[in-house]
Amino acid sequence: MTRREFLTGAQAGRHPAAGPQVSRRPYRGSGMTLPLLGFGLMRLPQRDGKIDLPVAEAMVAKAMEAGCNYFDTAYMYHDGDSERFVGRVLADYPRGSYCLVDKMPVVMMKEAADNARIFGEQLARTRAGYFDFYFLHWMNAAHWAKARALGTLDFLKRMKAEGKIRRLGFSFHGEPETLREIAEAYPWDLVQIQLNYLDWDLCRSGEQYEVLTRLGIPVSVMEPLKGGTLVSLTPEARAVFERADPKAGMASWGLRYVASLPNVRVVLSGMSSPEQLEENLRTFMPFRPLNDAERLTVAGALEAYRSAAAVPCSACRYCSPCPSGVDIPRNLALHNQIRRGTSVFHAKLVYDAMPERQRASACVGCGACRAKCPQQIDIPARMAEIAREFA
Repeated sequence: MTRREFLTGAQAGRHPAAGPQVSRRPYRGSGMTLPLLGFGLMRLPQRDGKIDLPVAEAMVAKAMEAGCNYFDTAYMYHDGDSERFVGRVLADYPRGSYCLVDKMPVVMMKEAADNARIFGEQLARTRAGYFDFYFLHWMNAAHWAKARALGTLDFLKRMKAEGKIRRLGFSFHGEPETLREIAEAYPWDLVQIQLNYLDWDLCRSGEQYEVLTRLGIPVSVMEPLKGGTLVSLTPEARAVFERADPKAGMASWGLRYVASLPNVRVVLSGMSSPEQLEENLRTFMPFRPLNDAERLTVAGALEAYRSAAAVPCSACRYCSPCPSGVDIPRNLALHNQIRRGTSVFHAKLVYDAMPERQRASACVGCGACRAKCPQQIDIPARMAEIAREFA
């Protein structure tokens, strides 16, 4: 289906897509529904260090055709190019045919004037006119205190009153106690938390889900596959899934796990290729919740995976840039690959090809990264371990 055909159907009030559609869930009895699969725009396909526009645009067109019309971006994604991409590609679709989410990067703000400056930049970049959902980005105890000091929530309330924001929420990386404090401070419309079967206990994500559910706040899920970690599983964990269903992909298990939770309204997937998009669309067309036997399968695979002691890095890159230039996520990824069965020899080929300043051995142990890590990883200790591993 061409964009012209999509536009013609949408403007005529008809459902433009003739093919299968992703499953949807009602949003707070409002008559609005959200697709269970949302398109995260943090890891778009790249070429020569930039967003591969033809591939990414084709992926958006495919997603729209399938009813996957919830798009999540942020000020810093792809160094601002994610928002610019949104402004370019979604401008060809009727504004009411998609749901756009953006976020206020409190971590980057220095003064109250940044509220209006950044919000204005986002409106200009996205060319959306308004945001269907707008979040305080990356809330934790420190960032929540900073947002209050800078009057960010009051500013966003004004933007909502002016119609530039339809619904307010926040994304969260922290402890359940802090989540409750923030959640009770305002009648939020949607809250985005990191949730997957590995983090349910590890990062207390299960407790976070229960806090929001008890307060009646709908949940949006980020990192359902933990940055690809739950796709690149240990051989032992993969074997558990493959015995249960040889045809199911590893991603489908992770996506179905979180989408089976009744208070989850949308599950974000940061899709980096057309193949990932196609696989995820199949998982949600239509969506089939996990049954009891499949839940036991997930538990068995999780136990097998944990035995490998992989570092829970989701490659969010909040630890970057490192003052010494160390590529922290890449070093942790190599470390995890070894824990997942890759030989030290083959991992060392990649490690040795990295510039010396980017290797774990260049870490000076300053600790600047430790406080920034949503996963609470002791990064300097891990860098020292990795340096010894590849010495």
